[in-house]
Amino acid sequence: MKKVLIASAAAALLSGFSVQAETLRFGVDLNYPPFSKQGADGKPQGFDIDMANALCAAMKVSCQIVPQDWDGLIPALNANKFDAILSSMQITEERKKAVDFSRKYYNIASRIVAKSGTAVDQNSFKGKKIGVLRASTQEKFAKDYWGKSGAAIVPYAKSPESFLDLKSGRVDAVFVDGAVGDQEFLKTANGKGYAFVGPNYADVKYFGLGAGIAVKKGNKALAERLNKAIDQVRKDGSYKKVQDKYFSFDVYGG
Repeated sequence: MKKVLIASAAAALLSGFSVQAETLRFGVDLNYPPFSKQGADGKPQGFDIDMANALCAAMKVSCQIVPQDWDGLIPALNANKFDAILSSMQITEERKKAVDFSRKYYNIASRIVAKSGTAVDQNSFKGKKIGVLRASTQEKFAKDYWGKSGAAIVPYAKSPESFLDLKSGRVDAVFVDGAVGDQEFLKTANGKGYAFVGPNYADVKYFGLGAGIAVKKGNKALAERLNKAIDQVRKDGSYKKVQDKYFSFDVYGG
């Protein structure tokens, strides 16, 4: 019996979480609806939250959501505050230097939200302000693309704050994940008179190949177990059930 317990403990350590609790802890920024937010009852909710629970069910472990502001997610992961990041984090070469990733679990293009009819090219926002989520791939792209042409890139700790400033005129546009812009602004009363303008932005150099689940550098065992769980929920219908709760289109992407 003792040998069995020792073997189980060793296997759990390789998988990246505790054998005693059988719990996988996901770090999530709860300020990114419809992917993640704190509900009126104080509990986390959103696409990322439901996806975390579906993956835990596939892995036969309990699921714990650990709230963490976006720009502190990777430092907190590396400080062992949680086991993985499931928070719409795009897989980029720059981030791969700090963490390892599962394969993607969704892929949605980024868009500019501005007043309807706004023309968009590299020089459209010279002398104007574009709101972005701090430390996001959108911030990096916006600085390199519009920032170098004279636009001021304004970072926000929380995406909803950027929409409030767009409505009040403190910024001229917001550059954001298309699903976030659509559901959290354009489909609300505040979004009247605004629209997606310009093209889809999905440059692999900046946005990678989609959003993945980040694990500590070198934790290949947990990354592979998450990959298998992603495959399972895609096959057994759990993924589509979660997707259809929030979106009317295929968010997994090609």
